[in-house]
Amino acid sequence: MKQNSFKAWLYLLPAFLFLGIFMVYPLIDVLVYSFEEGYNFASQTFFGTGTYNYRYVLRDPYFLQAVKNTFIIVIITVPLSTGIALLISVGLNSIKPLRDLFQTIYFLPYVTNTLAVGLVFMILFQKTPYTDGFVNLIINWFGGSSIDFIDGPYWAKMFVMCFYTIWVVMPFKILILTSALASVNPVYYNAAKVDGTSRFRIFRKITLPMISPMIFYLVITGFIGAFKAYSDEVAIFGTDLNAAGMNTIVGYVYDMLYGDSGGYPSYAAAAALILFAIVLTITCVNLLVSRKNTHYA
Repeated sequence: MKQNSFKAWLYLLPAFLFLGIFMVYPLIDVLVYSFEEGYNFASQTFFGTGTYNYRYVLRDPYFLQAVKNTFIIVIITVPLSTGIALLISVGLNSIKPLRDLFQTIYFLPYVTNTLAVGLVFMILFQKTPYTDGFVNLIINWFGGSSIDFIDGPYWAKMFVMCFYTIWVVMPFKILILTSALASVNPVYYNAAKVDGTSRFRIFRKITLPMISPMIFYLVITGFIGAFKAYSDEVAIFGTDLNAAGMNTIVGYVYDMLYGDSGGYPSYAAAAALILFAIVLTITCVNLLVSRKNTHYA
């Protein structure tokens, strides 16, 4: 028994080394950086330790704007993308002859480069001296006035950002939910039909409980992914997200390291750990909620 246990730990050793080198050590390193005040990247020196970096970041208006933007994206896109994906998946599941074809069509945006999709969205929504953009043409056709979605009001830019995020993440959710629906045992549906149960009640009492593990998986991973948003914003609004007022927490961390205001790894480390704490807290809350509302067959 002891020999088998030793072999098991030996087999796991490469994985532990990989996790230690590429995950545990960087996390500890970032934690150390976050408490080093006045850290100089060139000379590798600092003049003290304390919580000044956290206090600076939490008072920085750019960081507060980034937190606001990130939370708006999370709160809007995660529920909407999951709900829309669920409705589309239920529709695909009811047209079995063409289900595979439509699955492929809906999955195409997920395998397309995000920067390319962002460029297309920018062209569709951007208002230029030569054209108001395709979306504004539709708005004008219905009698509305043109809106500058890229360089205009904050709500318009946030609308584009949320719309783009939902567009990008929804194909993966459709694929997962369609697979989950296909795995539900049809015996439950047949029994419900024999009893004359309505479709809505079948969906609420059978379908949702049976696929609830996948729904909560998508919700949790959706929250984590939305909090890490950055490349999507760059694709639409360019690299100067602070000027556009559309920066995110990850974008703030990047700017503190490599942007025009870069060279401040201590501030970046503090912001990264604040993001880590936020994501960890929300993930734990989601896990607690899922334990009470998830049905495992």
